[in-house]
Amino acid sequence: MAHNTEQNSTQTQQFDACIRAISHPLRRQILVWLKDPQLYFPDQTYGQDFGVCFGQVTLRCSLSQSTVSVHMDSLKRSGLINLNKKGNVHFYHRNENAIQTFKQLLTAHLQGEHF
Repeated sequence: MAHNTEQNSTQTQQFDACIRAISHPLRRQILVWLKDPQLYFPDQTYGQDFGVCFGQVTLRCSLSQSTVSVHMDSLKRSGLINLNKKGNVHFYHRNENAIQTFKQLLTAHLQGEHF
């Protein structure tokens, strides 16, 4: 029983982190951009194999690097995106498994189910 309670607590914490992450319109937009990187980041020097370079996301946002970094960190902490480091370059991509799990939890929550 204790294991189940711990699992539910972890699920709740992860769910809440995702809710916080998508509460900002820019973070929702970043998730859209990362869904189709070839469309939104066609000029990326490194190709698309590792994800989207942080610098490209910053350019697309037209915000300071530090501001974009805060948004990317929120998405990363929630598990909705993953980070790949290649040398000193940071690449981001969507975590489709985490997004799918979040969608299922949100649907369950809105239907009155508890987790």
